[in-house]
Amino acid sequence: MYFSQEAYRCRLEWGRRGVAEAAARGDILVIIDVLSFSSATVTAIARGGRIYPCPLEADTAELARRVQGVAAVWRRKVPQEGRFSLSPATMLSLEPGMCVVLASPNGATCSHYGRSVSHLLVGSLLNAQAVADAVASLLAENEQRAVSVIACGERWHEPSEDGTLRFALEDYLGAGAILSSLDTFSQSPEAQVCVGAFRQAREQLPELLQGSYSGQELIQAGFPQDVEHAARLDLYSCVPAMREGFLEQL
Repeated sequence: MYFSQEAYRCRLEWGRRGVAEAAARGDILVIIDVLSFSSATVTAIARGGRIYPCPLEADTAELARRVQGVAAVWRRKVPQEGRFSLSPATMLSLEPGMCVVLASPNGATCSHYGRSVSHLLVGSLLNAQAVADAVASLLAENEQRAVSVIACGERWHEPSEDGTLRFALEDYLGAGAILSSLDTFSQSPEAQVCVGAFRQAREQLPELLQGSYSGQELIQAGFPQDVEHAARLDLYSCVPAMREGFLEQL
């Protein structure tokens, strides 16, 4: 197929459509949503927690009751209505063993849609090397396996003739950070260019994320600490992996 990147073992895809097509092929999935689902999830898993990802339309309160966890709230509603949100900083206070139901339009939704694949991991700048090492092990186990790194992207508030998906610089760099350590496996042209972008930007990650569209949106909303935290390359060695609808340490 023209658009499948099937000649290569390392592939780059975007958004929910990319998840659906990669899952149909049986690829390993790596979900990248740097600002903020992936960074919040990685931080929570590093603290010994468990994340239940779901789309925005899900009844998070009901799911939280079912799994004996807590539902995350909107950033601005912490701490009045809850302890946790998509803000990675809120996950720093999570106690080991806690379950958090986390909804978002991009990373959480993509994770939810891809939950049936054999291997779904969540990556970010925070754990790029750890995820790459995990993927490399999975690829080495079976020469027929391939990985699709999913840059989730962002959403336009008002859809245009191009739809709602918006290119997200931070997700592209997060994908490139992981793919850059997988260069012993064949990479599609899309993946190769993504790696080049990361290598060029590696020494400027904090500045680039702060200046990006998504970074500015968070900073102007009063959450600069989220952007600062998400830009910290390889801070954690944990790898969130999907298990029966929830994410926990691989």
